[in-house]
Amino acid sequence: MGRDLVNRICAEMPGAERSDPWGGGHDAWKVGGRMFACIGAVMPGVSVKTRGIEEAEVLIAAGIAARAPYFHRSWVLLPEGTDEGELRLRLGIAYETIRAGLPRRLRDTLGAAETGG
Repeated sequence: MGRDLVNRICAEMPGAERSDPWGGGHDAWKVGGRMFACIGAVMPGVSVKTRGIEEAEVLIAAGIAARAPYFHRSWVLLPEGTDEGELRLRLGIAYETIRAGLPRRLRDTLGAAETGG
């Protein structure tokens, strides 16, 4: 897994936009203005939103992810070397989790979501 792969996957998601909100080379992926994934400027890996704290704890306990520094406990860090299938799954879940919380009128403008999450 590398920055390019993460960015390619996220760019395929309807309405997803990349920004660098803190400067210094972060890639923050948002849908409807809300972040669902972030690649840090220095730390290898990608931080992703989970459906909740319990899911994050399960992923950490299973060794799939680690605690995402600087983020709420419902976020996890997928390390470099994460299998592409797992990466796509987790990015899809993160995207769908954030998208589901958007106002319906905004969701309707994003088009169909086909993330597999």
